Amino acid sequence: MATSPEHDFLSHAALRIMESASRSGLFGYTEGQRKLFDFSCDLKKDWSKVVVGQTLWQHGGDGIDKDLRTLLNERDIAAAVYIARHESRLRTRFAEVTQSHLDTPLRDRLARLRVFWVPADFKTGDEKTEKSTYDSLREEITRDLLMHVALGGLTPQDVKRFAASRRPGLPLAILSHVKQNGYRNHRHTAKSLDVSLDALRYETERLFIIGFLESESLQGGIYDVTDSGNAMLDICSRLRDYLNGNLGQDNRNAEFEHICSLLGIAYPSIPLTTRLLGKDAEVDLQDPTALLLQHVAQADRDGSVRWPGPYFALPAASTLF
Repeated sequence: MATSPEHDFLSHAALRIMESASRSGLFGYTEGQRKLFDFSCDLKKDWSKVVVGQTLWQHGGDGIDKDLRTLLNERDIAAAVYIARHESRLRTRFAEVTQSHLDTPLRDRLARLRVFWVPADFKTGDEKTEKSTYDSLREEITRDLLMHVALGGLTPQDVKRFAASRRPGLPLAILSHVKQNGYRNHRHTAKSLDVSLDALRYETERLFIIGFLESESLQGGIYDVTDSGNAMLDICSRLRDYLNGNLGQDNRNAEFEHICSLLGIAYPSIPLTTRLLGKDAEVDLQDPTALLLQHVAQADRDGSVRWPGPYFALPAASTLF
């Protein structure tokens, strides 16, 4: 089917945005097979999550039903992206179609649908307009899609609660220990980490309440690290790179900085000369970023964390043989 320049620009932009965000080192990216879709990609960590998408630009509202069925019928995907022209009749038709699926077997799959509306007067050919549209999509896709798919739904409030611990380094040590060794019980874990039983119990329960640890029992017990807990470990590992001057060229990583800004982590605001540890620590107790960096610095000094390396895209299968 013939497509318009606007359709092609928006489909390609979605892939560019996700590929660019992967340069943060928080996840890997490979472009996927399109099949019936306008675009597809695979986001990778120690898991693989497929994102597929359709772009609605030329055809009218009658095509929405077909597009959504195509997206929702795909089983093994983490998210279905729909980029559409912002018109009242299209939004109305979209609402009607999604409402009609509430009483079908596709109901449970609606939660993975992410819709991004683009101004109806968008035209390609003007560099300023294309950049403005791209930047707007980048903000929305990063905040509403990548935060949920690649970062486990991590929120600024989660970061604040994590950083607020009064025991620098210990929450990170617990997450790392559980990820590598599992969690048998409080006493065994406290001994392994060489901390008091009370401190271990308190911090573990905090991590459970925040949502960084999960257990089959509502009262806790045998814990596992959640997707958001793993994302926090990954972010702290990149923050460690920052403190050690190894984040990237000139110790900068624009994609990582952008993702952190959405989470309220303004790490460039903390100079590397800042004393984060010891009696003379220059840490503003009201600044979640400073507290978070203190956790990272303490865990790094203690050697208590196995820091995850940056994630990068895997080579395409066709290049391996």
